[in-house]
Amino acid sequence: MNEQNEEHVETTEVMDDQNVAGEAQDDEMLSHEAMSQLYDETFQNAREGSVIKGKILKVTKDFVVVDVGFKSEGVIPIEEFKTQGPLNIQVGDEVEVLLEEVEDNEGQVVLSKEKADRIRVWEEISKAYEEERSVEGVVVSRIKGGLSVDIGIRAFLPGSQVDIHPVRNLDKYIGKKLEMMIIKMNQKRGNIVLSRRVLLEEERKHLKAETLQNLEEGKILKGIVKNITEYGAFIDLGGIDGLLHITDMSWGRVHHPSELFSFGDEVEVVVLKFDRERERVSLGYKQKTENPWNKAEEKYPVSSRVKGKVVSLTDYGAFVELEEGVEGLVHVSEMSWTQKVRNPAKMVSVGDIIEAVVLNLDVSNKRISLGMKQVESNPWDLVEQTYPVGSRIKGVVRNLTDFGAFIGLEEGIDGLVHISDMSWTRRIKHPSEILKKGDEVEAVVLHVDKRKERLSLGLKQLTDDPWIGIHDKFPVGAVVTGRVVKITDFGVFVALENGIEGLIHITEVSLDPSVKIEDVLSINSEVKAVVSKIDQEERKIGLSIKKYLEGLEEEDLKQYLSDQESMRTKMGDLVEGQPGAPVTEEPPPAEETSDPESEMPDPS
Repeated sequence: MNEQNEEHVETTEVMDDQNVAGEAQDDEMLSHEAMSQLYDETFQNAREGSVIKGKILKVTKDFVVVDVGFKSEGVIPIEEFKTQGPLNIQVGDEVEVLLEEVEDNEGQVVLSKEKADRIRVWEEISKAYEEERSVEGVVVSRIKGGLSVDIGIRAFLPGSQVDIHPVRNLDKYIGKKLEMMIIKMNQKRGNIVLSRRVLLEEERKHLKAETLQNLEEGKILKGIVKNITEYGAFIDLGGIDGLLHITDMSWGRVHHPSELFSFGDEVEVVVLKFDRERERVSLGYKQKTENPWNKAEEKYPVSSRVKGKVVSLTDYGAFVELEEGVEGLVHVSEMSWTQKVRNPAKMVSVGDIIEAVVLNLDVSNKRISLGMKQVESNPWDLVEQTYPVGSRIKGVVRNLTDFGAFIGLEEGIDGLVHISDMSWTRRIKHPSEILKKGDEVEAVVLHVDKRKERLSLGLKQLTDDPWIGIHDKFPVGAVVTGRVVKITDFGVFVALENGIEGLIHITEVSLDPSVKIEDVLSINSEVKAVVSKIDQEERKIGLSIKKYLEGLEEEDLKQYLSDQESMRTKMGDLVEGQPGAPVTEEPPPAEETSDPESEMPDPS
């Protein structure tokens, strides 16, 4: 019995062991099936090409190990985690990745963080596009036709969509963060087109409505300079632009608006005029301050001395800015006491600070007349004392004209020697006959006109007038001796003394009317004649060879006639023997006259 019981016990133990082993094997099979089922379910939920979540297990220098619940972990290059800036991950962080392959050739799962981010970005962009929401992006670079913008992925912002107004320099937007709307997108092609202008126009509509409610003439508003032209600047008041004309920018002189304003400047302006129907606004900047001409009469009374800056030159003078908005004119005639100023640029230059005297003030017409020369004393006030009439002076010939010569006495003081005051006896046709520029000469002061600033001088007055007492020197009927200086058709001019000349008319040359002048007289030949007439007022002396001959004794007359015949023969031989030899001076053309007295020389 005992042996049977023992066998039964052993048999029971063996069967128990077998049952335990079988149960264990069944449990193992169940666990494997459960795991397979769980894996299959996970695989079904995470197909290739889908975005799944994983946990970072390890971060190395080059890779990040991510567990997504598969048999193996995924290994992602660390650069894919740096696309959004500096690396900021650690073990245990949950991340979204793209499942590219469940198992590659090496049995590893292939994941991508970068592609997952791109998918999420496209999802966000698509959602924003559908919901018509704005997106933010950073301008990366300038490309053909516009700008490249990073909104998570690269998008295109056309140049026409950057701003409401045309933008000439797109480079200034590079690196800036902008808010834009997506106006076109194609995910298959990877194309996205943005617009900033749409948002600005919408914003401008709201601002415009608000601005129009507050706009009224006389109100002071703030605005931004949006554009500058030659005639003014356009100011954005908030949804509506106003024109600030160049004439309303400053009380002073403005050549171009860019002198005062630049694009983007914030300015405070006054509403001068507002046309609500046409939505046109005229603005002013200078109107914020008082018109300086309102106090010009108090600040710049006549005869007061002022200082100012030369701001403009014209042919007739220089404009001087006394303060912003107040200018005065210095006429060329008021620039110097001593110089005849024709070009103001020889006296002053733009930018010079000068001192002047207020000569006249017309506030109603906004005009101030200034004088530079009045700052100093007038040298002509002392001319009468320095150069009294009748005094002798010395000076240098500064200039020659057809009517006389200007003699420089001192700086700015010239005297004129008229051509009629150069010689008592000579008929001067041009001053250059006796003077040249640079000559130092002595003269007599004849007249001083302080009002017209004129000083008359004379050269001939240095000596006595030889015509004074002429009747005593050359009484009518007296025989005089002279030298032939000129032969004309109507007679012969004879030099007597002290530059005085007499005229022998053609009818008074010989007793024989048929005798020609050139047959008996030549230049420089000596003649004797009788004084037939004297006109001291006209400075003329008439001479007569004929009367001289009539007064000779018979023997003397024969000898004179013989000498004349011998001279004619000799002159004839010279003409025949030496063709071309000059015998007498070729007489210059002259008007015919039969009155010898009318042909007497006029030294004046």
